[in-house]
Amino acid sequence: MTRTAYRTCPLCEAVCGLEITLEGRDVVRVRGDRDDVFSRGFLCPKGATLGELDQDPDRLTGPLVRRGGVLEPATWAEAFAAVEEGLGRVASAYGRDAVALYVGNPSAHTLGGQLYLPALRKALGTTNVYTAASVDQLPKHVSAGLMFGDPTAIPVPDLDRTDYLLMLGANPLESNGSLCTAPDFPGRLKALKARGGRLVVVDPRRTRTAALADRHLFIRPGTDPYLLLGIVHTLFDEELTTADDRFAGVDELRALAKEFPPAAVAGVCGVRAEEIATLARELAAASTAVVYGRVGTSTAEFGTLTSWLVDVVTALTGNLDRPGGGMFGMPPHGRTRWRKPFRTGRWHSRVRHLPEVIGELPVATLADEIRTPGEGQVRALVTVAGNPVLSTPDGPGLDRAIATLDFLVSVDPYLNATTRHADVVLPPARILESGHYDVALLGFAVRRVARYSPPVLERAADRPNESEILARLALIAAGQGADADPAQLDEGLIGGALARAVADPSSPVHGRDPVALAAELTGADGTERRLDLMLRLGSFGDAFGARPGGLSLRALLDAPHGLDLGPLEPALDAVLATASGRVELAPAPIVADVARLRSGLDARRDGFVLVGRRNLRTNNSWSHNVSGLAGGSNRCTLQMNPDDAARLGLEPGQPVRVSSRVGAVTTVLEPSASIMPGVVSLPHGFGHGLPGTRLRVAAQTEGVNANALTDPTHLDALSGTAVLNGFTVEVGYPT
Repeated sequence: MTRTAYRTCPLCEAVCGLEITLEGRDVVRVRGDRDDVFSRGFLCPKGATLGELDQDPDRLTGPLVRRGGVLEPATWAEAFAAVEEGLGRVASAYGRDAVALYVGNPSAHTLGGQLYLPALRKALGTTNVYTAASVDQLPKHVSAGLMFGDPTAIPVPDLDRTDYLLMLGANPLESNGSLCTAPDFPGRLKALKARGGRLVVVDPRRTRTAALADRHLFIRPGTDPYLLLGIVHTLFDEELTTADDRFAGVDELRALAKEFPPAAVAGVCGVRAEEIATLARELAAASTAVVYGRVGTSTAEFGTLTSWLVDVVTALTGNLDRPGGGMFGMPPHGRTRWRKPFRTGRWHSRVRHLPEVIGELPVATLADEIRTPGEGQVRALVTVAGNPVLSTPDGPGLDRAIATLDFLVSVDPYLNATTRHADVVLPPARILESGHYDVALLGFAVRRVARYSPPVLERAADRPNESEILARLALIAAGQGADADPAQLDEGLIGGALARAVADPSSPVHGRDPVALAAELTGADGTERRLDLMLRLGSFGDAFGARPGGLSLRALLDAPHGLDLGPLEPALDAVLATASGRVELAPAPIVADVARLRSGLDARRDGFVLVGRRNLRTNNSWSHNVSGLAGGSNRCTLQMNPDDAARLGLEPGQPVRVSSRVGAVTTVLEPSASIMPGVVSLPHGFGHGLPGTRLRVAAQTEGVNANALTDPTHLDALSGTAVLNGFTVEVGYPT
């Protein structure tokens, strides 16, 4: 029988609403949900192939356990028993820090990942925690922590009300946005222009986003902070700043910027001095304005400085925490108030002494921790929804290191470049067999909305979803055994949360009976009960009846197209957590790192530098196994300016060798006038077809692993984020 279901897309940060047509258990059509309160029918090619991804025949349907060196099918009981034995053996012999945890980007898009990974991490008790954030967004968390006291208080551009948007290192027409949850980003940018606003894009490539802009400025990769400091210098020099007593460090910032006039930075970044000054004047003159910078700026040598300056310029022009400027998201399930002083380096990595940042270490040093003998050596690894061999620096080196581990357990639906080494693989149930709610992403939404998608398909009784798998891993790590009931973890977490809520004088349920409140929770399982609790105690919640008409799980189940809770509102007072109680414009660690930036003013910048690139029909490496997204423009080629290619005598379509300090790859040359001279570009996520993988579609266009070129010792100093953009390479014909 044919039926229709509605669901939020879990594939990227745009979180579009989907209308899914099914015949039995098969998806026959996916299109945008025109009645969705947030996306209004918008859909990108990735969302349109959700059914193909969900039904991919290469997705594992049951666990695998390595026996005699070969991964073989096993029962779930056998798989969890193997996990208990393997992790227990390593932890008891070498200590808890001998077990490491790596979490990939897709976990930010699942309800199970967001609700149960904290429990797993706590149960493992290891300081060796690594995530994809240190190849993506940690600089933004560090700058937010230093400026606002809360590393999750990241301003998002109020796209629907701004009159001027300056965008650096972002290509949302192809990526759909990052740390800015905005379905139909293209439509929102077109609406900005239609109402008379201006869009200016700064990027070393003329991307689809840059082509839409009113003005596109080429910039040498990695030099964004020089451009932004030139803007700050002009704002101060021409008395264009708007700063009140909410801001600390204005004089220190003025002194820092004095050494970076447009004339001094123009030669570094490749943007004319007059153009830099014009940007400052336009930002100051606009009725509302905001600066937005993303992955291209974070994954560079000065990622944290750039992230800081993005928000500094917004603040100096009077556009922080105001409609049309940079605003703070307010998720419907509430924002946890950051109560401890923000700092990094609470512990350090064993081998390279790299500092911890928001509870994790830079993944660029994971291979060091595995390879280097001694007390605390990583001997076991748990990976969740991640493929670090393709997505982190010196992927081939990490590949070799992972192969030496005593034990590897992977929660993943695929045998990929990383999980092929696993001793146990635990594949979650099908995407449509689990409920969905965007715990993380709604904190960065450009509008306040609430949506929950219940499971579309019934799950077999013996097939655990991601929530149950992670809960059972947490119970195993906590010593409760492979047969422990995940329900006991849920009830413990619910009881603890309610106990804290009723003890908090500011809580709407202060003084009430936590046992009675727990009995009021609804939901088909522990995951839904936990979500119901979060919604009821959140900013818009019903507070267990104290706020009639407020949010609850039932309210969202009754609204399959979501609930619109209105535009963003000023929220600085709610998120500010600095010791001074003011926005810190010149935090001490930032000021110290500016000296490193200053020393580069006169440095020579010769040769080619490499940047990554996104394609609308790709996301992380797993999307390459969807035939509807493979091929066409989604190719692994080296893009180079035609003048550079002609100068080197390189012909289109011919193999070229790209090399860096750490490695080399050979790929196909694609001359393109969209890229500035001196810059070359490779897409990320390729490098499939390794022995032991089971990705038949991806293997047909395996491409090359761009992270064979990235240097694990080349990091942003303040965040430990790998430098994936703007590093030097050499290009020529293979020898």
